[in-house]
Amino acid sequence: MSKEVIIIVDMLKGFLEKGYPLYCGGDARTIIPNVVSLLNEKRGAELIYVCDNHAEDDEEFKMFPRHCVRGTVESELIDELKPFKGMVIPKTRYSGFYNTPLENVLKKLNPDVVTVVGVCTDICVMHTVADLRNRDYRVVVPVNCVASFDEDSHRFALKHMEKILGARLV
Repeated sequence: MSKEVIIIVDMLKGFLEKGYPLYCGGDARTIIPNVVSLLNEKRGAELIYVCDNHAEDDEEFKMFPRHCVRGTVESELIDELKPFKGMVIPKTRYSGFYNTPLENVLKKLNPDVVTVVGVCTDICVMHTVADLRNRDYRVVVPVNCVASFDEDSHRFALKHMEKILGARLV
């Protein structure tokens, strides 16, 4: 039996609930039941939540509106995922690897495959997938479990992750 890790990227209230500056929209919300179904189906997998968790004056706010500030409701996991226990790794940049313990955690877990789900396909999902592939992990991206606020960028990112990065889309 292969050892699988599922990385859940930024499935936070600030991206998936109305009223926040970087709400990804109704289309992005459609992945929530798909992710819940996947997590139920793969009960034996290790779960790692990589989650935006910014300081008040984060440099990223020069490009994007202020969002997911440490300690705010925006930076919390959506309620639908709270029953699924896993490690939470706060991040401050697009990739789940930048300035986080993710690399060491994965070395210890030594997975055969890493599945990546979440938002936004073209930003944090794609950058995390790129860094996984640069470390030679086998990566799977279920297309019904990733979304973005920009459909064109979402499609580009899926194609890029498959054709350039070598992730397997399912």
